Amino acid sequence: MLNLKTFLAIDFGAGSLKLAEFQITDAGGLGLKRFVLKPLGLEGAQETTREKAIFKALQEALAEHGFKSRNANVCAPGFHVFSKFVKLPPVDAGKVTQIIQYEAQQNVPFPLAEVVWDYQILGSATGGELEVLLVAVKSEIVEGLFRVAQEARLRLNLCDASPAALCNAFRYNYSDLEDCTLLLDIGAKTSTLLFFEKGKVFSRSINLGANAITQDFAHEAKLKFDDAEQIKIAEGFVSLGGAYEEPENPNQAAISKIARQFMTKLHIQVNQTLQFYRGQQGGSAPARLFLSGGASIMPYTAQFFAEKLSVPVEYFNPFRNIQIDPSIALEELAKVAHSLGEVVGLGLRNLANCPVEMNLMPESTLRWRAFNEKKPYFLAAIFLLALVGAAVGFMFQKLASEKQDEITRLQPEVAQVESRLTRFEGAWSRLQATEQKAGEITTWMSERYYWGDLFSQLRGALIRAENDIEKKFSTRRPGIQAGIWVEQLIPAGAVPAGNGPVPAAAPATGQTNSLTLVCRAVDLSSVDPGANNEVVYQLDKELKATPAFDPQSVQPSAQISAVDANGTFTFTVTAAPKKALTF
Repeated sequence: MLNLKTFLAIDFGAGSLKLAEFQITDAGGLGLKRFVLKPLGLEGAQETTREKAIFKALQEALAEHGFKSRNANVCAPGFHVFSKFVKLPPVDAGKVTQIIQYEAQQNVPFPLAEVVWDYQILGSATGGELEVLLVAVKSEIVEGLFRVAQEARLRLNLCDASPAALCNAFRYNYSDLEDCTLLLDIGAKTSTLLFFEKGKVFSRSINLGANAITQDFAHEAKLKFDDAEQIKIAEGFVSLGGAYEEPENPNQAAISKIARQFMTKLHIQVNQTLQFYRGQQGGSAPARLFLSGGASIMPYTAQFFAEKLSVPVEYFNPFRNIQIDPSIALEELAKVAHSLGEVVGLGLRNLANCPVEMNLMPESTLRWRAFNEKKPYFLAAIFLLALVGAAVGFMFQKLASEKQDEITRLQPEVAQVESRLTRFEGAWSRLQATEQKAGEITTWMSERYYWGDLFSQLRGALIRAENDIEKKFSTRRPGIQAGIWVEQLIPAGAVPAGNGPVPAAAPATGQTNSLTLVCRAVDLSSVDPGANNEVVYQLDKELKATPAFDPQSVQPSAQISAVDANGTFTFTVTAAPKKALTF
């Protein structure tokens, strides 16, 4: 638990970015200072555009709403999270970790080397079995969230999973409920079911989200996704079925039918989960249902589930036990409170021990952050080393002067003075070697960041070139996807693998002023005969605009290779970094 006076909680959802700033009150509780929701549109639900969309929304939210804290807890969205409840046989405490590792290998649908995973022991069943919640997210997803936070100048403290954050928020606000309670969170791409009963928790993710309503309506009405989403929010409702007069508004008529079809599919999944929970988990029938998530606010959603499940339905209030800052407009908060369960759960991680505590920060991120935290100490150590060297040099210089005077005055003791002079020269040589090593360390520290900046700018040029190609040819083939990547990066003088070009001899100093990029790209000649040449041209243009390279030195190859069996072709580009590279 971090001892931070104010901090941020960020839920990177599929449909919207939710950001809140919390503080720890004088009474030791949690207080909400400010909040904001930013819609992400269709870009937020597509992997190719998601990172750019959430970064833009985060930048705008931080700039427009006066968020001051830079320490943040973040939440991976439900559609990126794999979670599963498993039961372990009664074993010695020392073997629990080993068995959970085995269960993770069997249940997580990705190699464990490619994911960040964590677990929580939630208690014991009546037969002594351990009930364990496994949660996993692909490492590249969390690293993407870390990049977004770092580019926004935020310090990421932990990465939680959406189901875990919802669980903590519900337990904190509704700890007085002992009988079986069901929480249904309807998100943009997925929905989450959480069962709470006498200290027990059970969760299931359902691959149904309200974006499906928007997409079906957009297709039927021939509208863009964002326009359809606005109409859905402004005019949509869930048809309750039966004999009723169809709305005169054609948008309402269409959305109400589509929404009912979606809710019916969701109810089928909810009902199946209820049967599993009661049959396999030994749970009871729910006494009530709480709704949360952005899609749950659509009119008549509560009435639909009340009729289908025959239980009282109300909206989840994650701020039931949270202190609200007087500057916040309660009317505005009430409109979206049901969507902010995850951010409240993230805020609670800094306040107290929570029922479910997980941290999905990848090892690479933790190591990088630890290095950045220690970097000032490394620089200080180098400075002190140089200072000590200067002090020692000054001391020996003074000693040498005194001994020279002594030689002049005491000729009979010349031999003794020469012996001391020899020892002094040895010490002076060691000092010079130490200073040289300190200079090498300083150079190494600065050089290692230059490689990172170079590759980051190179990656940005590839992405921009792909986007330009897709935009240019999208009118001819909607949904076209371009792909450009670097297979080899060769300093001048190195010999590439395969049939690539052989550059000129490299300098013997271990430095180069020129790089050869062996690139491969997806064949687009079926879209336009000149599309492949356009790929080379766009990458050439973006590399010339990249600050790391001398634009006059960027030269693509005159010819590109034939398209291979995989539908790709290769070409080379030579470019000179503005600063010589050590390799």
